[in-house]
Amino acid sequence: MYRKYAEKAIDKAVKLLGIDSPTGYTKEAAEYVKNELTALGFDAFITEKGGIAASLGGKDEKNALLLEAHLDTLGGMVAEIKSSGRLRITPLGGLNGFNTEGENCRVITRKNGVFDGTFLLKNPSIHVNGEFNKTDRSFDNMEVVLDEDVRTAEDVKALGIMNGDIVAFDTRTVVTKSGYIKSRFLDDKLSVSAILAFAEYLRDENIIPDRRIYLHITVYEEVGHGASAVPFDGITEVLSVDMGCIGEGLSCTEKQVSICAKDSGGPYNYDITTRLIEAAEKTGADYSVDIYPHYGSDAEATLRGGHDCRHGLIGPGVYSSHGYERSHIDGVENTIRLLTGFAV
Repeated sequence: MYRKYAEKAIDKAVKLLGIDSPTGYTKEAAEYVKNELTALGFDAFITEKGGIAASLGGKDEKNALLLEAHLDTLGGMVAEIKSSGRLRITPLGGLNGFNTEGENCRVITRKNGVFDGTFLLKNPSIHVNGEFNKTDRSFDNMEVVLDEDVRTAEDVKALGIMNGDIVAFDTRTVVTKSGYIKSRFLDDKLSVSAILAFAEYLRDENIIPDRRIYLHITVYEEVGHGASAVPFDGITEVLSVDMGCIGEGLSCTEKQVSICAKDSGGPYNYDITTRLIEAAEKTGADYSVDIYPHYGSDAEATLRGGHDCRHGLIGPGVYSSHGYERSHIDGVENTIRLLTGFAV
């Protein structure tokens, strides 16, 4: 049963990854998620902030669980049109020049469509630039080279490109025969898709949980305030479903669901973490418990927003976070297993 919904989640993730949604430019992706939920029969709406909120049903409205995931991704914004016709960008979220060098990208204008380009080091030919290997990949040293015949700032402006335009990067999404999914921005579109599959499971099985389950898909997580506002009353527990970290000193793999006990914002609620471990064991989910050294979640944004609730964090293991990321269908399946055991 769980495998079927994990496969559905992978299919949804591929579609969602095909929709550009850097922080601040999420309307189309939000409409996709809203339509997926309404098609399942759930009452979903777009919040004033641009996120998606829905009720997944349940009886006790005064002891409700809020599931959070985020739709916004890393990206860039045009900060300067140079005299050369190249573009300097400023990052949206934790975009890193070292792992975006050489990537294809798109400049999304406000008035005149989309223009393709490549994000490169200035003077990028190693046959010409003797300092190529020594140059810091900072945003001052890198630029978007447009795939247009432009040689001056005036040429670029004539295309309708202006400061403040969004720069979206190619995802290069691949699903392998062995079950791996590789892409930019699995953080957090893979978990959004897992939650959509979990919602479909509730619908298919006609499950009415003992307590109300609300859903909030946020659109400003990558800049820290995605879930600072909560669009529902009666929330006593909030569970962020985001990427699980993989790396040196951590135990999680791409095939597991990660339960985070502590990140850079401090410990997650002890009782919630204990119950997540118990739910994983009850449902047979392959899990790990880890501490993330450089991480912050929507659940913490909710608490910082002044909401009095208990909080936790889980997610499928994702390798090479904020780079070209990799996960596995098993990790998605184990995440859905854990969601079912904890929430239902």
